[in-house]
Amino acid sequence: MPGNATRVLIVDDEEAQRAGLASMVAAWGFTAETAADGQEALEKLATFPAHVLVTDLMMPRMDGFELLRRLAAQGGGPPAIVITAFGNIETAIATMHDLGAFWFLEKPIQPRALRVLLERAASQQRLAEEAERLKRELSYQGVLAELTGRSAPMQELFSLIRQVAPSKAAVLITGESGTGKELAARAIHNLSPRSGGPFVAINCAALPETLIESEMFGHEKGAFTGALERRAGCFELAQNGTLLLDEIGDMPLATQAKLLRVLEDSRVRRLGGRGEILVDVRVIASTNRPLEEALRKNELREDLYYRLNVFHINLPPLRQRLDDLPLLCEALLGDLNRKHGTRAADIAPEVMEQFRRHAWPGNVRELRNALERAVILSGQGTIRPLHLPASFHGGGAAGTPAEEADPATVRLRVGATVDEAEKILIQRTLVHTGNNKTRAAEILGISLKTLHNKLKEYGAADAESAAGQ
Repeated sequence: MPGNATRVLIVDDEEAQRAGLASMVAAWGFTAETAADGQEALEKLATFPAHVLVTDLMMPRMDGFELLRRLAAQGGGPPAIVITAFGNIETAIATMHDLGAFWFLEKPIQPRALRVLLERAASQQRLAEEAERLKRELSYQGVLAELTGRSAPMQELFSLIRQVAPSKAAVLITGESGTGKELAARAIHNLSPRSGGPFVAINCAALPETLIESEMFGHEKGAFTGALERRAGCFELAQNGTLLLDEIGDMPLATQAKLLRVLEDSRVRRLGGRGEILVDVRVIASTNRPLEEALRKNELREDLYYRLNVFHINLPPLRQRLDDLPLLCEALLGDLNRKHGTRAADIAPEVMEQFRRHAWPGNVRELRNALERAVILSGQGTIRPLHLPASFHGGGAAGTPAEEADPATVRLRVGATVDEAEKILIQRTLVHTGNNKTRAAEILGISLKTLHNKLKEYGAADAESAAGQ
């Protein structure tokens, strides 16, 4: 049964209609508020967070259509029950489809139908709030955005991200390659008030010096050879959002000076432009280099370093949080199974033991790559040592006991032709996949059509050989 905690906002320009509805809704145990139009409804919602919205469509100043559009643009409001006059049923259905209304009722309103819809909409809102609560709780149980881990270093990392995300402070994220610096930056963005804005990332080490300023600040048509049209830079693209400057230590010194000015003035001048553009962007920088060394070598401006290093977050390498391996593998397996359409169920204990002994120079990125290969090879079975890359078998040198014990290894006699080697490899791969040709073609790196053609060739050759005997 509904209680006082269930809040209903009734929006109608007819005073008698909204007053009557409010009285009836209150008699059912709901807490009711009213508004005369969409504009007043938006103002009321700021102080009266309704669980359910009951709104007319045709109203002066701001009608129900615009009200629902505004709520959708703000990330979605409470479930809305639309009230419509006779003859506007098609409009109401279109409103449900386009603007996400929960349901519609035709005037004159049937009290029993309204009560049922209110209870259902309130139930849906409570489920949504519960899902959001559980989502928040997960961040304390090993998952924050796309970061995963229950170890002490990761829980400390989660705490820092939650603390800095609501602020406007610049953040410097450091850590070895593959530790998830961009994921941490995205988590900060997603938990910040800017989450509805864009997240833009630029790799300062991947762009030549001649292009990096154009990418960051944009350019006007004709600013340089090849500038055939005006182009917005990353700061403009990240307006009201977050800009990640990855590998900041590799940015050219001349660009660093211009970046510092943008950070201080919040204004960008496109290359070849005369005017300045006001930007509202939160900047996060990341690097896998020790920036103190870059400072000593005069490769990084000291004033820029201190401007970016307002809040420092260091990501721990995987070897320092091996207790997170089971949780990480579970999360990565789910993602990889969806990506490849596989059903790799679990990981054999001996594989997990090899993971614990591994040095992980490539960190989580290396773990993901190893699991992706294993998922493709194992198909729908358990991931076993034979599915891991050679680096997990002592280097995988030919003739080692690990290789000889590996049933997935193809051994060829000296003197075998390329055609013979190809045929053996294809046949052994088909055996490994249980004659799943699609999976075999994927493992072999060839198209399904090429695989079928090869099998036809082998079949014809075998038939000719049998006929000649």
